[in-house]
Amino acid sequence: MKRVAIYCGSATPADPQYIEGARTIGRTLAERGIGVVYGGGRLGLMGAIADSALAAGGEVIGVIPQALVDAEVAHRGLTELHVVPGMHARKQLFTDLSDGFITIPGGTGTMDELWEALSWSQLGYHSDPVGLLNLAGYYDHLVAFWDKMGEVGFLRPQHRDLLIVDGTLDGLLDKMAAHVPTQPIVRMKTTDL
Repeated sequence: MKRVAIYCGSATPADPQYIEGARTIGRTLAERGIGVVYGGGRLGLMGAIADSALAAGGEVIGVIPQALVDAEVAHRGLTELHVVPGMHARKQLFTDLSDGFITIPGGTGTMDELWEALSWSQLGYHSDPVGLLNLAGYYDHLVAFWDKMGEVGFLRPQHRDLLIVDGTLDGLLDKMAAHVPTQPIVRMKTTDL
């Protein structure tokens, strides 16, 4: 992977492990020569990833809606900053610029981005790996929910491995590198659906 889209929160949680984790992620990706594509903000986990990757000499590309630029939350020291009209354009550009997706702790916006990356993969709009970094067990319940969708039958067996999960960045990157695309829904026969 040359670049990964990082989905994360713009908040700064009280527990410092989340900010420290974001800093480690940014630095590690830069050290591995993997560029960061992210939401373009300067606050919270977003800002921590960007600043640490930049400090380590990495490429950091921000993609931010004009409304957030107007709210003065854009990071102005990035390798590139793309200003887009809205969230749909933002997510499309994330996909266009990246070779994979990593979700770290965040809130509703982060969840929106993760689920869209998974949905687009399932449909065949992209075939890039979708990783979930389960930092400090933050996503334990989400992983259980993913498993429940499969058990009940709302997630096809051939798509259960679309969500790649690990508790460490090194482990997650290794799993993502080994990713083999699955058969997307658009290439399935009606009898398989």
